[in-house]
Amino acid sequence: MGEKDKMLRGELYMAADDPELAADNARCELLLQRFNATGVNERDERRAILRELLGHLGEDTVIRPPLRCDYGIHTSVGARTFANFGLVILDCAPVRIGDDVQIASNVQLLTATHPLDPDVRRTGLESARPITIEDGVWLGGGVIVCPGVTIGADTVVGAGAVVTKDMPSRVLAVGNPARVVRPL
Repeated sequence: MGEKDKMLRGELYMAADDPELAADNARCELLLQRFNATGVNERDERRAILRELLGHLGEDTVIRPPLRCDYGIHTSVGARTFANFGLVILDCAPVRIGDDVQIASNVQLLTATHPLDPDVRRTGLESARPITIEDGVWLGGGVIVCPGVTIGADTVVGAGAVVTKDMPSRVLAVGNPARVVRPL
């Protein structure tokens, strides 16, 4: 089993010096360079690049540059979703963003994680856990979503929140760590 297979299975893997992961990352970097250099009047070009970059891009979805991600191909974005400036997606594991999601500026979706044991961590091994953002979610400015988290449909996560555990559907969550403050 290769390092990419281990990565996508959520097992410990070694990203450094793996030719397949390096090639996938280089492809992503080149596409991001093109995407992030597009101008405001180049919406069709932006969509074409995103369709090539991402695993799936839904109809009428808008992602505004700059965008950063590790691989792109492990990210799927549903229809009518809007992501503002500065979205970071570390997609070492699958990232699924549903339909009608609103993502404010400087949101981070971080699937990558590292061993807690310092001796293992020093070896360079890492792992990743998927993130799912269900339909109708709104992530406020600067929200950080940690590895392995699912945010339920129609939930709102307030600006600056750090989401460390799953959030149910139709709630308002705020804070660090994010906690549910009321139903919606």
